[in-house]
Amino acid sequence: MIVSASRRTDIPKFFAGWFMDRVRAGQCSFPNPFNPKQVLTVSLRPEDVEVLVFWSKDPRPLLPYLGTLETAGFRFYFHFTLNGYPQPIEPNVPSLDEALAAFVRLSDALSPERVIWRYDPIILSNLTGPSYHERRFREIARALKGRTRRLMVSIVEEYASTRRGFRKLSREGIHVKRCDRDDPELRRLLATMAEIAMESGMEIFSCAEPSDLSQLGIRHGKCIDNEYIERVFGVRVTDKKDPSQRPACGCVQSRDIGVYGTCRHGCVYCYASHGHILSQTSSCLS
Repeated sequence: MIVSASRRTDIPKFFAGWFMDRVRAGQCSFPNPFNPKQVLTVSLRPEDVEVLVFWSKDPRPLLPYLGTLETAGFRFYFHFTLNGYPQPIEPNVPSLDEALAAFVRLSDALSPERVIWRYDPIILSNLTGPSYHERRFREIARALKGRTRRLMVSIVEEYASTRRGFRKLSREGIHVKRCDRDDPELRRLLATMAEIAMESGMEIFSCAEPSDLSQLGIRHGKCIDNEYIERVFGVRVTDKKDPSQRPACGCVQSRDIGVYGTCRHGCVYCYASHGHILSQTSSCLS
């Protein structure tokens, strides 16, 4: 079993203590996102977990526990989202300098192969146009050269919560442009990003992208990737696509232990925000 921690919230940032308590207990429980009255339980015993996949914009609260997890026998890697967006788009995310320092610490503690950089999602607006993204992406890629081998990118998708966030931005004078995959400006940006990634020694993949970007140098990717897991950890896991994810998502099956609406980063593009915040002591997590 692969455990995802978590697409639905930032467990390393906001629930590191809860997670380690659950590891010591050997299991965790949380509500079914499609039926909140149903409580689901997932084993967190090392012998039951083939791989842990962490997702975070700020994993620093979990860093002191990495040795404990490794000693217990867990295999794990991180998806680290590092965009460096202006504060109106990512209001509660650490500064770019702080995030870069945290990425370096994490990479040094594990290895470049076990920390995947996510530049995700790409939002085009009057504040963050193609030239902005090229400069920012190049800046981050140079800072992370040698610290990661793998990069995931995506183009923003509009969900109900995303549209609410974009309306808020519009009231502040920031107007988001609808992303057309055939837009020449967007395609030039993606091709430039692929070149920068290659120069920085990184493989670049798309995340849940229905369009074929291979002509631009970006291959379809899997964030939870059985071939990557076998290469990095030497273990074979399922190759079956996760049916609970979007059709364009290539990820293999996993159990996600997060709860929607519990992340405090406040990113306006977030699909996992339901407009409310649960405290770390919420009975939804046990």
